Amino acid sequence: MINHDYLLARLLDLVNTPSPVGMTERAVALVDTWLRELGYTPKYTRRGVLTVDVGEGLPRRALAAHLDTLGAMVTELKSNGRLALRNTGTWAARFAEGARVTIFCDSAEHRGTILPLKASGHRFNTEVDTQPADWDNLEIRVDAVLPDKNALVAAGFNVGDMVAVDAQPEVVDGFIVSRHLDDKAGCATLLALLKAVADHQVKVAVPFQAMFTIAEEIGIGGTHGFGPEVEELLAIDNGVTAPNQASRDDAVTIAMRDRQGPFDAQITRQMLELCRNLGIPHERDTFRHYRSDSAAAVEGGWDLRVGLVCFSLDSSHGWERTHIASLVALGSLLKGYVESDMASKVASPGS
Repeated sequence: MINHDYLLARLLDLVNTPSPVGMTERAVALVDTWLRELGYTPKYTRRGVLTVDVGEGLPRRALAAHLDTLGAMVTELKSNGRLALRNTGTWAARFAEGARVTIFCDSAEHRGTILPLKASGHRFNTEVDTQPADWDNLEIRVDAVLPDKNALVAAGFNVGDMVAVDAQPEVVDGFIVSRHLDDKAGCATLLALLKAVADHQVKVAVPFQAMFTIAEEIGIGGTHGFGPEVEELLAIDNGVTAPNQASRDDAVTIAMRDRQGPFDAQITRQMLELCRNLGIPHERDTFRHYRSDSAAAVEGGWDLRVGLVCFSLDSSHGWERTHIASLVALGSLLKGYVESDMASKVASPGS
């Protein structure tokens, strides 16, 4: 079955490994190592998407989760010795304030903090509270003696340096609180499924590709990398727990539609039937301001049936939180899916 301890250990290792979109090599290398330890042979697309084939024969399914996370990039070396920055991926500046970060220069790494331009209450008084929460209003204070732009240049800083935000994970009463759970919690659950297959605890009914994409946060994660025989794509990502949303902490979410439109009816009905038959806690939900690797695949022109299953996530793209019960429910559904036949054979629209 799904090993909960393995899942949590992989998740904590992943969130503590920086992989902002555009700089995912360390996380990819880590997953590559784990997959080889399980007996798999990783393959790569030209862009660097990691895939493994599971089961006998050519894959007819794909399960995809993304390793890239939100991050930032240096956009200016400032005269005050600090760094201007801009987000990579869609996230609000208000969640960046106060974040501890690593700046990756060409030949060194430096630590720092993202601060608003008016950061001292003793100097600016109430102006600290009234200044806008905006990326133009933020800068990185580097933990080094850097009084001006010349000092930054001499230290090796450049426009375009990548910035990774600390995850700061904490586990409390089954809750996992951390940045970057989107989508490293999905990746960890997929890894736990692959371990169960390798340990002969899951019988694969239809050969599938497990895909770890690297650019979902900028919309191109699922645009390529599928085998020629792949007919179905099940994306694994977060389900928003927020007002007027159905997703909840102790369940897996079956996404009915996202910003792009409805998901494939046959896959969706198969997911719901599996949850009912296997007693998996679940909810249906729709997402108005959200898309995943499945949307990218459709927009990329792939002739695939696509679906989306989700773990719970509160404060997505902010200070995120999920629960181990939701990850377990997601893992149980993935296990049921790979042990079942193709969606086109077990469900039909209107059934």
